[in-house]
Amino acid sequence: MALSEHQVIEALRPVTDPELHVSIVELDMIRGVEIRRGRVAVTVALTVSGCPLRDEITRRVTEAVRPLPGVREVTVELTVMTPQELESLRSRMMARTGQVQDPAAWGGANSGAGRPAATQPLGHESGRPNPFGPHSRTRVIGVSSGKGGVGKSSVTVNLAVSLAQAGHDVAILDADVYGFSIPGMLGIHAEPTVREQKMVPPSAFGVRCMSMGFFVDDDQPVIWRGPMLHKALEQFLVDVDWGDPEFLLVDMPPGTGDVALSMAQYLPTSEVYVVTTPQPAARRVAQRSAYMAKKINLPVRGVIENMSWLTGSDGSRQTLFGEGGGAELASELGVPLLGQVPLDPALRVGGDEGRPLSATEPGSEAAQVFAAIAGQVAARGPARIFRPELTIR
Repeated sequence: MALSEHQVIEALRPVTDPELHVSIVELDMIRGVEIRRGRVAVTVALTVSGCPLRDEITRRVTEAVRPLPGVREVTVELTVMTPQELESLRSRMMARTGQVQDPAAWGGANSGAGRPAATQPLGHESGRPNPFGPHSRTRVIGVSSGKGGVGKSSVTVNLAVSLAQAGHDVAILDADVYGFSIPGMLGIHAEPTVREQKMVPPSAFGVRCMSMGFFVDDDQPVIWRGPMLHKALEQFLVDVDWGDPEFLLVDMPPGTGDVALSMAQYLPTSEVYVVTTPQPAARRVAQRSAYMAKKINLPVRGVIENMSWLTGSDGSRQTLFGEGGGAELASELGVPLLGQVPLDPALRVGGDEGRPLSATEPGSEAAQVFAAIAGQVAARGPARIFRPELTIR
């Protein structure tokens, strides 16, 4: 029996749009099916031109049609909805859910691949509210270090994944503009999409993320002065649809500079956790980072010691970078040492491959330490609570 167009349509019915999570058949995205001698060509209408998830849609359609009897080859042709079709889709989605869900854009907003137009006023200049102001329920966790090379970003990613695995709603802001690495560590390759003139951060392992890494090539240096860093952080806060996360982890750049000052202004409820290694040199530099936070009125809540030891096959521990630095720093700052993360080669491999150890090997020694740290961070509660009824007018 020859393959029919009806069979192809029915095979495509379970295929959903990656962002709307509704069948592409129900969305009227299938615009044509041609069958010739085992070759099936499917035409799909996208919501926007240059849709960043076009490859994912192509893959889903191909995998749905290929198993049908008699199919030898599947090709997917992509077209774009007209403005009238987009408006009709928008109306149907609002009638279906009571609100617009997560389309990549309505009316071609994604033509800039998520980049705001430079000629338009941005952030607070156009009156957009800061979602993480004094009365936000989100706990903003600044992960800081005095120097590079101590594994701060690795700690940020695995701590965020551990919080997500514990059932919390978690996001990461990669504020290390010069040395962005969070998207790669999470294995995120899709660019942010745009919804209602705001960027929608992509997610992986239950953690959504926004980073400068989405907007420049890996080998392209970011050469900015302080005011531009300040503006970038503002845009990442007010021009991004973060939702309402319980935790926003901010991967801060090493040292004591502009980003910390901007955090004090834009994220007044921030709390800082300092990452160090056991060696005295790293401890002394991390101490400066902590004192900087205190000077700008950001409370330091704890210390995390990374690369504490290497566990041998016989269970013995080799302290390659010395020992005691994390405990000494915590004592000097008057805060708890939340955990000591062992030097685990699998932790490095997971970061390089975009597969965080806390997600892929939750039973490992390092992952268990991150889970314990996440539990302490969540249990301690926010450093500050702002109550509207106590506001002085």
